[in-house]
Amino acid sequence: MLGMSAIWWCTMLFARHLGVAVPWMLAPATAHALLMTLGFMPLFFAGFLFTAGPKWLAMPAVSATKLLRYITATLIGWALCIVGFHVSATLVGLGMVLVALAWSSVTLQFATLWYTSQAEDKIHATVVVVASTAGAIAMWVAVGGLALGEPILVHTATQGALWMFVATVFAAVSHRMIPFFSASAVPVLDAWRPLWLLWCMVGVLWFEGVMACVEFWLRPDSVGLRWLQITVETPAAILMLWLAVRWGLVQSLKIRLLAMLHGGFLWLGIALALQAVSHALMALSQNQTSLGLAPLHAMTMGYLGATMFAMASRVSSGHSGRPVAADNAAWGLYWTLQLAVLLRVLSALWSDAFSILLLTAIAAWTVAGCGWAWRYGNWFGRPRLDGREG
Repeated sequence: MLGMSAIWWCTMLFARHLGVAVPWMLAPATAHALLMTLGFMPLFFAGFLFTAGPKWLAMPAVSATKLLRYITATLIGWALCIVGFHVSATLVGLGMVLVALAWSSVTLQFATLWYTSQAEDKIHATVVVVASTAGAIAMWVAVGGLALGEPILVHTATQGALWMFVATVFAAVSHRMIPFFSASAVPVLDAWRPLWLLWCMVGVLWFEGVMACVEFWLRPDSVGLRWLQITVETPAAILMLWLAVRWGLVQSLKIRLLAMLHGGFLWLGIALALQAVSHALMALSQNQTSLGLAPLHAMTMGYLGATMFAMASRVSSGHSGRPVAADNAAWGLYWTLQLAVLLRVLSALWSDAFSILLLTAIAAWTVAGCGWAWRYGNWFGRPRLDGREG
């Protein structure tokens, strides 16, 4: 799904650059936001939550076959959406109904696991259940927006889903796993993860989600709201950048797979810092000057994309019976993805070189995504190399 989404968007951007007319039933930015926010990420969550989730909750392992029909419905739904983007708005709506039904069912299944569990520590799982529920609600809001022909509802759904669903799940997982992995691999580090940090991370992400939705309904935002954003984002950015160092960013550089995870988290602090600068420029210029989409892509491609890449590589290696490490192939793909993030952020900041930077960024993202799918996809569905079940 990641690879196909990248190929589709790469094709669309190059077609636009070359002047090739492509029919659109939705605004391209709306279609892009829907697919990149709600396409491959929930599929990654479904796999991760029913692999790590039962361990978190001290529950028996969950058979992958229980998720098969939901994953199948999701893939069919997105296939309809992608075709519908260029052929029929009705197909997009039908596809989103399937996607929303599938994710609602996955959320219910995980919530049932959470409710049944007698584990003492259910904090992170609770955050995931709440975020996943927010994601299901956002998907149904998108369905309503498509049915009513109201782009503002679809935009509200994608922004709400990005911050309150996708980013929040990543925050919960980062808070639980990064210090644990770091302390396990680097003895001088400790698994420091006080709960107040988790609430700070979730709080600022939900604040960003609410403010992103408010922007669509109250354009242009008042100067007062801009300064409120700056007041929250500035200390949050400092805290996240400090946390990246506290969790062992420098020490992790000796271990590739761990460095990949820390490198992804670093983008969270950078994204919030860019948000603060962008909103300061808007407050001082009456919303005439900003950093454009730089903060958004630092968050989505940087924090979410790079973290997903690192986590999925780790899980794929471990559950296929291979060494949990990043070899040269994984390391090269990871840095190709990081190059894509950097170029996409620069394209928003450097208007004179926008086209070439944007096209190079999407090309690098496509290489990284398809390269990962080709390399790791060949491991899936095969017996483990170490002979164990799975």
